[in-house]
Amino acid sequence: MSYSPSAWHQAGAWAFKQRSWLPVPIALVLLFSRAWQIPGDIPVRAGIALVAFGEFLRFWTVRQIGVISRTRSARWGPLVVSGPYRLVRNPIYVGNWFLWTGFVVWSGLLWMLPIAWLVFGLQYAAIVRWEEQRLSAHFGEPYAEYLRAVPRWWPSGPIPPAETGELHPWSEVLFSERGTLTAIAAMAALLTLKYFFPW
Repeated sequence: MSYSPSAWHQAGAWAFKQRSWLPVPIALVLLFSRAWQIPGDIPVRAGIALVAFGEFLRFWTVRQIGVISRTRSARWGPLVVSGPYRLVRNPIYVGNWFLWTGFVVWSGLLWMLPIAWLVFGLQYAAIVRWEEQRLSAHFGEPYAEYLRAVPRWWPSGPIPPAETGELHPWSEVLFSERGTLTAIAAMAALLTLKYFFPW
């Protein structure tokens, strides 16, 4: 298989459109497998904390960018460099990583962590390369400067000066996050059932 930029671009475009469904196989394993499961409350509590932190990052991010975070079209918003975007270029995907790491830990199937990280690493590596190419073409030099100043995934080096961005109302944030919140509630309910009632 060729790993040319065009291949990454095609894979990223596809993965972006399918991003809501790609975690489903992992979710099914977490819900229905008990192989090498670590029992007890510690994985549950640690998992809940990771899920909560992941959704906090998503809320913080969507407060900056609004409902455009849910679009699968070519619709453009402004270049946002405020809030969590001062720390990393992809805070909503970092939030997703914490969410799914939390669900894996919550399930007690810690052997699934490297598998989940590999799947999400490949998925988001493709998506981010595709997005960066599109953003560079659309925003030009301002985005090129942003790429040079802010890391993709993990804060490092000096943090750019604070930017005062428009904060979207909480009603809009909740509307945008309704799908993610529903998925979190469903996973939480099913993992709780699995914890108390073997199947």
